[in-house]
Amino acid sequence: MTPEPAIILVRPQMGENIGAAARAMLNFGLGRMRIVDPRDGWPNPKAVAMASGAGRVLDHAGLFGTVAEAIRDCDYVFATTARGRELTKPVMTPERAMQHARALSAEGRRVGILFGPERTGLENEDVALANAIVTVPVNPEFFSLNLAQCVLLTAYEWRRQTDATPPEVMDMARIDFATALEVEKLGDHFEEKLSAAGFFFPAEKAAGMKLNLRNMWARLPLTRADVQTLHGMLRQIAWKLKQ
Repeated sequence: MTPEPAIILVRPQMGENIGAAARAMLNFGLGRMRIVDPRDGWPNPKAVAMASGAGRVLDHAGLFGTVAEAIRDCDYVFATTARGRELTKPVMTPERAMQHARALSAEGRRVGILFGPERTGLENEDVALANAIVTVPVNPEFFSLNLAQCVLLTAYEWRRQTDATPPEVMDMARIDFATALEVEKLGDHFEEKLSAAGFFFPAEKAAGMKLNLRNMWARLPLTRADVQTLHGMLRQIAWKLKQ
């Protein structure tokens, strides 16, 4: 199993944000949290309340006095920041960073990801300890991200690298698709009612019009409920027109 990265919250200010970060982590299968010098101390009851069902992440969170201590066992460290830095380092999107993190972890290398305090973000001294920078391509006129939002984006990209969920599916729960015979009978019903209404005009085009309708019915993924509804609509229209 690929080892997961350590999510390292550097000098977080509000317990609520620590708890929300824990929830974001567990949403995407991450459980290794480290906390560096939290402003309001640790443990924090507000963090526990906000974490809700993700309290297990907080229960196993490591507490450290400095960033250097928190990353001591890491082989590669990412620093998340929205600001430009006068430091020569690779700058990656969350997608690229987590691709790289996955590759490193697959080799058995330990990865850490730094997230700065809510008000100021990481200091240059923190970023200098990292191997690469992660920057989210947000609106340049409003680039401030909440701590938990930033953790969630990163955790999502981590999970997405190996998630096999298809981009689109048809929900098949309790769906009973119509048979070819049922679709054929529906086509017969439409032809009957449309012929009576004078739809197939002029006569020389009727065959082509009927063929197009049959092709349309075959193309649609109709369920038995759909077919029954369409039959009912035709019967109701015909009855109403007789009144």
